[in-house]
Amino acid sequence: MRHRRFLAAAGLATAASLTVYQLTPEPAARTSVVAASADLPAGATLDRHQLTTVQLPPQAVPEGSYRDPTPLLGRRLATPLRRGQVLDDTSLTGPGLLTGTPPGTTAVPLRMSDPSSLRILSPGQLIDVILSPASGPETPTAGDPGPQVLASQVTVLWIGQGDKNSGSWLGGDESPGLVVVGATSAQSRSLAGVQRQGRLSFVLVR
Repeated sequence: MRHRRFLAAAGLATAASLTVYQLTPEPAARTSVVAASADLPAGATLDRHQLTTVQLPPQAVPEGSYRDPTPLLGRRLATPLRRGQVLDDTSLTGPGLLTGTPPGTTAVPLRMSDPSSLRILSPGQLIDVILSPASGPETPTAGDPGPQVLASQVTVLWIGQGDKNSGSWLGGDESPGLVVVGATSAQSRSLAGVQRQGRLSFVLVR
């Protein structure tokens, strides 16, 4: 009799365990993606200490994100990142700068005459690029046409940080005053070699 009771109790316990197992939902699938381990400025050169991985639901993983930090080592940020923010191809200098821009857009590097003016800029802003005579607007010489708008409403893609630790979009350390804009083919022709023609500046536009 006791043996039967023991078998019955064991059977009930097994049935209860199976019921609990069947009712417990399986853990949701997660995907490992690379994110910033600290707040990082635009132009930062990435190393392992600045990168971590986070787990996200597959539907929340951004396009162009990275599963492994290794390909990112030594790359430079085009935009600032907050701690925990996922990196994607648009976060980096290089071809990703043109992601999402209209077909035919080109990335044009320009060196502004006043590097400190770049402090008010951030990627995504629109600017008009202005060329002033080399003699300066205050002391124009005969024949100088005066300030000219070379390109209107071009998008800021990347901004040099002005220090040797930030690196350059062009792969060197000469970034003071450097800004990269997205321009149409016609605008890029107007902007080609303008640094040799006078002083470059910009105005913010809406």
